[in-house]
Amino acid sequence: MVKKWIGISALVFALIGGYFIVENRTSKAKELVAEELIIEEEVAIIEEENLLYGISINGLQITEGVVGKNQTLSSILSPFNVPYEIIDQIAKKSKDIFDVRKIAFNKKFTILTPEDSSQAQFFIYEPNPSEYVVFKLDELEIYKEEKPVELRHVEKGGIISNNLSSNMGELGITNDMIDQFADLFGWYVNFQGLQKGDVFKVAYKEKVVEGNVVGVTDIEAAYFQHKGQEYHAIPFEQNGEVNFFDQEGHSFKKSFLRDPVKYTRISSKYNLKRFHPVQKRYKPHLGTDYAAATGTEIRTVGDGTVVEARFTSANGNYVKIKHNDTYTTQYLHMSKIASGMKPGTRVKQGQVIGFVGSTGLATGPHLCFRFWKNGKQVDWLAEKLPPSDPISQANREAFERVKFEKIKQITAIEITDKREPLLAEK
Repeated sequence: MVKKWIGISALVFALIGGYFIVENRTSKAKELVAEELIIEEEVAIIEEENLLYGISINGLQITEGVVGKNQTLSSILSPFNVPYEIIDQIAKKSKDIFDVRKIAFNKKFTILTPEDSSQAQFFIYEPNPSEYVVFKLDELEIYKEEKPVELRHVEKGGIISNNLSSNMGELGITNDMIDQFADLFGWYVNFQGLQKGDVFKVAYKEKVVEGNVVGVTDIEAAYFQHKGQEYHAIPFEQNGEVNFFDQEGHSFKKSFLRDPVKYTRISSKYNLKRFHPVQKRYKPHLGTDYAAATGTEIRTVGDGTVVEARFTSANGNYVKIKHNDTYTTQYLHMSKIASGMKPGTRVKQGQVIGFVGSTGLATGPHLCFRFWKNGKQVDWLAEKLPPSDPISQANREAFERVKFEKIKQITAIEITDKREPLLAEK
């Protein structure tokens, strides 16, 4: 009987002990669950935090606008009760990051103001679609950030019915890419003398920010068919530099760009018996005229040293550049010479040296481009400059593999024919 009682007692105590153990474990489990709920709640709070330009805008009022004519940082911020002393300190402190004097008409800005205050806390300015500058007014902090960029692959092909610019533009190809394409084929194809039915193809990537195209990458592959002649542009790295080569491995690159103004119209060529429109008499025209709007960028066609940058009554504002012992170029009738252009300044191919205008003896905005060879002015459009080095024998096998892939890619690009139906049938 005693043994039985002992057995029953042991069972009771075991059950009671088990209960406490279970109860204890349950309590701990409840505590863990409670902690997890708290953590999840905290995560939810973080996830619900609203961000704009990387700034938490919870508790902030948002004011968006665009810069008006003649507006400055001071005139923009004054209605938001920002003291002049703070504006002045911000302007001085920001020079190395963004000079507030460059705040421009029609650019977007955003002002963030605490709900419990009438004084702005943040001023955000967008100098271009892909960047923004943050001015933290209460802490006098300034920094610049880039917006996330998406790269979107583009392959397009078309047929010339008018000119390169308009026909590429019809397909949504940006001016930057048209300029790249024209520069690439400029020494092979006379874009002033295209034929209807000429074919172009190009592959590249668009830089997209917030759904808007803000730029393009370099060309990945390109093709042009002119008067039945095919030109393939194949990128290949040789000697640490990526250049374009044709199917035979000859370089597209020359020592000079084909045009000092990005793709535009030639209005007058080199002519030894030209009738001068201002002086009303026949005299040699020793340059090539490029018609372009006032303010269009003018770029040096090659590396060199500025030997003259000044104004004369006939040439207007002009820059003259010595490239080497053989070649010199001159750029006339500028509306303005670019900052830093003075005798002795070194310039790189494609660098902006001035802007199109009509200063001097000119009837309208254009660039008169002059070209010297061995001290004599010659016809720029008739010059045939030697290309860079072709594909080396050591790189030939690797180049052939790249060429095969790029030509395959180019061949697969579909051609969009935007011509009128009757024209397309001919």
